[in-house]
Amino acid sequence: MFKNRYIKNVLSALAVAVFGFVLLNLTFLFDFLFQSLIVRFIKLFIPIIVDPEMDYHWFPPMMHASFVVVIGLISWFIFKSKLGKIYKAIYSTVPLAVVFATIGIFLYRWPVLAYGINTLVFGVILFYLYKTKKPWIYYYTLILVALVLLIFTLSGGEI
Repeated sequence: MFKNRYIKNVLSALAVAVFGFVLLNLTFLFDFLFQSLIVRFIKLFIPIIVDPEMDYHWFPPMMHASFVVVIGLISWFIFKSKLGKIYKAIYSTVPLAVVFATIGIFLYRWPVLAYGINTLVFGVILFYLYKTKKPWIYYYTLILVALVLLIFTLSGGEI
């Protein structure tokens, strides 16, 4: 049954959608735990700070930027590994969503600029996939993540 190319492609697309969604939820939980641990660590050494998120306006963006770096490092190791293309495509939902969401978070005051930069990033990634002759599943993942986040944002959702 899985030798049929069309069935295999449909199952691959479903796997990216389902497991990518699960990974995104785990990523948001990881972000919460990561930031909570850093805040607790800071409070151990600097007890005067009651709430660094409220006391210092630079702190939340710095926390998110450090999380993006962590996701970037994990992504680098995963994409350099010998995992199969389906696993890499499933995982790529995470860095794609993090990049698109981060641009939206930092530029939420200027929605036209946020959409413009996200469109530019989408185009650059699409061009990279084309130039490196990546399999169709990567294109599908990119388009799926971009469309889901666009629909989520246009329907009034906030991260």
